Amino acid sequence: MTQEQTEILIIGAGPAGAVAAGLLRKQGRQVLILEREQFPRFSIGESLLPQSMEYIEAAGMLQAVVEAGFQYKNGAAFACGEQHTEFDFRDKYSPGWGTTYQVQRGRFDQVLATQAARLGAQVRFRHEVLDVDVARQRPSVQVRDQDGHTYGVAADFLLDASGFGRVLPRLLGLEYPSTFPPRSAIFTHVQDNIPVGAHFDRQKILITVHPQHGDVWYWTIPFSDGRCSQGVVARTEFLAQYPGSDMDRLQALVGQAPGLRSLLARSAWDTPARCITGYSANVTSLWGKGFALLGNAGEFLDPVFSSGVTIAFKSASLAAVCLQRQAEGAPVDWESDYARPLQAGVDTFRVFVQSWYAGGFQKVIFHEKSNPEVRRMISSILAGYAWDMNNPYVAESRRRLAVLEGLCSV
Repeated sequence: MTQEQTEILIIGAGPAGAVAAGLLRKQGRQVLILEREQFPRFSIGESLLPQSMEYIEAAGMLQAVVEAGFQYKNGAAFACGEQHTEFDFRDKYSPGWGTTYQVQRGRFDQVLATQAARLGAQVRFRHEVLDVDVARQRPSVQVRDQDGHTYGVAADFLLDASGFGRVLPRLLGLEYPSTFPPRSAIFTHVQDNIPVGAHFDRQKILITVHPQHGDVWYWTIPFSDGRCSQGVVARTEFLAQYPGSDMDRLQALVGQAPGLRSLLARSAWDTPARCITGYSANVTSLWGKGFALLGNAGEFLDPVFSSGVTIAFKSASLAAVCLQRQAEGAPVDWESDYARPLQAGVDTFRVFVQSWYAGGFQKVIFHEKSNPEVRRMISSILAGYAWDMNNPYVAESRRRLAVLEGLCSV
């Protein structure tokens, strides 16, 4: 079996891997990306957060993303029965980008991977990592290519950006059960045919709460081509009550939300539905000797606030900084310099996700007499700025949100 050498080996050409590659190529590092699938390929996580744009720009990929023609996004709308509220991400507490895009992930991921290659990373599609050895001085992997041939690659450092594939957590026994109860997402793309003039802003993701079950919610993500991503999220046992195909179950549940049912009344459900079950995941450690886990390979919370891609980009940025310091001979503590800073923002999102499902955060966002400044602080977190410690709802997220829930429950 042949053995190749590289400086940085990245598993996965999705958003985390591509942006990490772009940042590392800007440092002049040799980068090899191994991707199991052939792009473009389907993936969920289609509504980006404005914080993501900072990392796309830093990686040298902004122009390509802007020119791709994706749907402009400036906020999020929430609906529950007769209640409706909107957050404009341009009106937020934290400095930085206030707009972003809603993207068909197959095409978006391909744009980023293409830019990684343009910047000098070597990208190999349909090359699957079969095994890994991190016990030696340099980590190495065993790979199978599209023709069934196997070869090895040794690297100075290994980044796992394999997303839900979670290559290193599986191979190294790092997987750890999530604290969230098992939930499933059923989703599809539709030709939405939403009439002009309908109460629907295509520049915002729409989150609809089930009228009887507060922990069941729907996403409606409009694209620039007149189509939408439509999905529902609920506990796995709740969805199991509904018979038929995934499409039957999705349409039945959309029919239970009057506002959403009306909005999609003319839609053409022309794409088979898919289901992802038990997607929330965690690991015992985000790093180890010669490797680090990026994005969903490390932890995935929940899709409700579209935080997944932002967390992936943040992890890529932090890892790239650590690797640059290592290359310069500076000491790097991957726990304090990578894992803890990354986890700080993830934990902020976690507080709001937990509150959403418990019902408290829903009371907050639908409250009729919200404080404008507090609302701007919350808007910042919904826009992805979960690492801004100047924001009181980041610095003390659990305590502050608990107080706010109490005030909004009176």
